[in-house]
Amino acid sequence: MKPMHAIAALAMLAAVSLSAPANAQLPRPGMTVSSANTALVITDPQNDFLNPSGVAWGVVGESVTKNNTVANLEALFSAAKANKYEVFVSPHYYYPQDHGWKFEGALEALMHKIGMFDRRGPLVTEGFEGSGADWLARYKPYINDGKTVVTSPHKVYGPETNDLVLQLRKRGISRVILAGMSANLCTESHMRELVEQGFEVVVVSDATAAAIIPDGDGYAAAMANFRFIASDVLTTGQAVAAIKQGK
Repeated sequence: MKPMHAIAALAMLAAVSLSAPANAQLPRPGMTVSSANTALVITDPQNDFLNPSGVAWGVVGESVTKNNTVANLEALFSAAKANKYEVFVSPHYYYPQDHGWKFEGALEALMHKIGMFDRRGPLVTEGFEGSGADWLARYKPYINDGKTVVTSPHKVYGPETNDLVLQLRKRGISRVILAGMSANLCTESHMRELVEQGFEVVVVSDATAAAIIPDGDGYAAAMANFRFIASDVLTTGQAVAAIKQGK
């Protein structure tokens, strides 16, 4: 592009930006929900996040309680199962070899330090029952029913390191209702990757939660990004209604 043409293009962009109203609202594309091609995907429905005895409860408990996250996740599980939707769980596990990593981000370092999601090995179930890495007990009837797809574990935050995308595509899923923990980490990272992979995604705002600490409000940050990136952001009531209508 010639210099004068480049200057003209920049001037045009500036004019468009200045002409946009300051109170412009984002569109809400929405998503048609159908049991034929829509799945419920839940990230990290595990004790360390959702049980008051979990190692992360001290930083996420306030948000979990305020959002009624535990009950709302169960409402999604129940509605999906009752209306014959595919359900996928993307868990977070750390094995002994994962503690040999040579570098970590801030939250990775914290999770490893407090033993979050720790298991004794990929093929070892000893000590798993009731541990921080185990499912919250009230979700076990839904997850352990022999029909829910439990993927391999994601290792940082997104599904790039597990087989979620493969499992969704192999079952003909193109649309996802996304919920789970933690809002600005694993849930947001799953949303971003699924959108990049060509899936339509809606996020359930009160079926997730996040740490609210002096360094920042993870839940507020996630809600802003969900609204910018996902096809829509729904409440649990809205998502359950959509599931029932689209069966």
